[in-house]
Amino acid sequence: MKYKFLKKGLKSAYGGFKWKVGQWYEYEGKLEMCQRGFHCSKGIYQAFSFVQGEFLAEVEVKGKHLTEENKEVWEKMRLTKVYKWKKIDNVLFAIYAARLVLDIFEKKYPEDKRPRQAIEAAERYVKSPTKKNKDAAYAARAAAYAAAYAAAYAAAHAAADATYAAAYAVYAAAYAVAHAAAYAVAHAAYAVADAAADAAYAAAYAADAAADAAYAAIYKKLDKWCLNHLKELEVLKWKN
Repeated sequence: MKYKFLKKGLKSAYGGFKWKVGQWYEYEGKLEMCQRGFHCSKGIYQAFSFVQGEFLAEVEVKGKHLTEENKEVWEKMRLTKVYKWKKIDNVLFAIYAARLVLDIFEKKYPEDKRPRQAIEAAERYVKSPTKKNKDAAYAARAAAYAAAYAAAYAAAHAAADATYAAAYAVYAAAYAVAHAAAYAVAHAAYAVADAAADAAYAAAYAADAAADAAYAAIYKKLDKWCLNHLKELEVLKWKN
């Protein structure tokens, strides 16, 4: 199975191509990655890292194609199933990403609970999306940002470590609540990968190999979370 995210109206984020579920489309011309053809990814998070849309589509492909590690472009494609991807899904995703690296920050600063409190504020918002909980998440987001800034300052004056990336991931989770920003999830997820890569480098003293392994492991976890989350999503009912 392959995936792509689409914007409102089942339109592609770039170019505004409008899709209909079940209908095959064929691109006429030379394929070019990120420029020409129909794009998708093997994993859901991989697709999300390129487009943060309101719909998640499972796609079927055939014909000529070009592939890279996290994206593909095909000559022919059709949507086989479409899920609604809402703000709450962004928040849940950001929370998961942030929790992946919370221990990195807390091992460095065990007395600083601001990142943890930001995550918990976001979780309370998920359970009860009231204005009060949203405001609390916004306040926690500001505190988490302060923690991230402090960690970055400390890292700049000592040995480089992953604490800033970890704190920023938590900050981004609260940001997703406070501002309903889909891209905050991607920022959190990138911070997860950065934190893991930095931690692996520090532990193994092997630059490229350790970082690549860390990124691959984190991306696998993020894609697995997305795949498991499919059962929580509403399937779009369409009329072509």
